[in-house]
Amino acid sequence: MSDKPLFPRVALIGLGLIGSSLSRAMRRAGLAGHIAGHARTAVTRAKVVELGLVDSVHESAAACVGGADLVVICTPVGSYAAVAAEIGKHLKPGAIVSDVGSVKEVVVRDVGPHIPAGVHLVPAHPVAGTEHSGPESGFAELFDGRWTIVTPPSGTDQAAIDKIVALWRGCGSQIEIMEPGHHDLVLAITSHLPHLIAYCIVGTATGLEETTQREVIKFSAGGFRDFTRIAASDPIMWRDVFLNNREAVLEMLGRFSEDLTALQRAIRWGDGDKLQDVFTRTRAIRRGIIDAKQA
Repeated sequence: MSDKPLFPRVALIGLGLIGSSLSRAMRRAGLAGHIAGHARTAVTRAKVVELGLVDSVHESAAACVGGADLVVICTPVGSYAAVAAEIGKHLKPGAIVSDVGSVKEVVVRDVGPHIPAGVHLVPAHPVAGTEHSGPESGFAELFDGRWTIVTPPSGTDQAAIDKIVALWRGCGSQIEIMEPGHHDLVLAITSHLPHLIAYCIVGTATGLEETTQREVIKFSAGGFRDFTRIAASDPIMWRDVFLNNREAVLEMLGRFSEDLTALQRAIRWGDGDKLQDVFTRTRAIRRGIIDAKQA
């Protein structure tokens, strides 16, 4: 634990799974002196106080960011423009504004215009999570050994970037620096498309006749169970992800559709060699994930 916190005062806008986990991880490592929090509802504000996640809780985002050295937006990406418009005039000179969203060009587009001169915008994406949501679902170890991708816009102050890197390293993450647009393309295939497929498959199951649907639930094998776990993720968050990364998601969805058609053709025509070749090649991806300790 540090003798002196990395940030004397931190403001967390949103205290769901990621925001509450970040609070816990910062406390564990002594990275923040005072943690101020904002949540939209009185119920959530009462819960974060009960859980000891914040030192002060605020009804408005504007009040929350006052005097903060670091502001982290932890709300769905579709809310970023409204949040940034509210807090922009209240940001302390020299402060750093970051976020935890899984789409990064939207940060530059929706938050950037509201950042005053002398305040630094350093977006970041901790590639970690569960299907659970709410402040009670967070835990300090969520980021341990996981990647956090930092996506500073061109010309960002290097000292501000270094502090965000130090923050996430202190929370247990491995760090990658990436251009925002490239991040969105990579995450479209590694995260966004799998979620879309999961929502679709589980949605197909819900459309089956009642008797068959009960059997699907009763006899769910590991694959379908994994899809239901993914499809249980926060619907508002994922709605906003798809709407704000539509170009990259549609590009990857088009490629996936072509590959799916090829597999469909192989099954129809009994092309076992084609199926075995695809399945053999894709096993290597799983081995790579295990070797990288991301399984």
